[in-house]
Amino acid sequence: MKTYIALLKGINVGGHKKVPMAELRELLSENGLENVQTYIQSGNVIFQSSEVNFQKLENSIQMSIIDQFGFEVAVVVKTRAQLKQIFDDCPFSEEKKKTSYFTMLHDVPNIDLVKVASEKVYEGEYYEIIRDCIYFYCAKGYGQAKFNMSLFERKLKTFGTSRNYNTMIKLLAMSMEN
Repeated sequence: MKTYIALLKGINVGGHKKVPMAELRELLSENGLENVQTYIQSGNVIFQSSEVNFQKLENSIQMSIIDQFGFEVAVVVKTRAQLKQIFDDCPFSEEKKKTSYFTMLHDVPNIDLVKVASEKVYEGEYYEIIRDCIYFYCAKGYGQAKFNMSLFERKLKTFGTSRNYNTMIKLLAMSMEN
């Protein structure tokens, strides 16, 4: 059995795409995932599976949610090692890292697309795209940022889902316990 972290995009945000975590744990357990745990309401799932194909895991989770809740949710599945690598590769100082956001991309974007996306500049906002993550820091906080994830998803031709420093720490800790 391998431990995975599934990051669900855009659930339980502003009253949209409501997915109760207890129901989600039960649903995913019934669909073959083992030792399913969730962390906060924003769609963080730690589980174990003998399946090694990420696409199959993502599709299975997506289809389970469509069947149970009636809407589609984008899913990014990572191993603990991949999530730790993303966390460790943060290019910001330790002080800035603690208030940064990590946007895990579903795919590693083409380098030419990264160059085009990286031309977008917002005053007081810093980001760097490294492999399959956009590292983002804004002194004013994410809620005040002009950074637009939809714009970056279009330019990079992939989707992503963001987590803050504290969530990353907790997911790494929880996935170690499995």
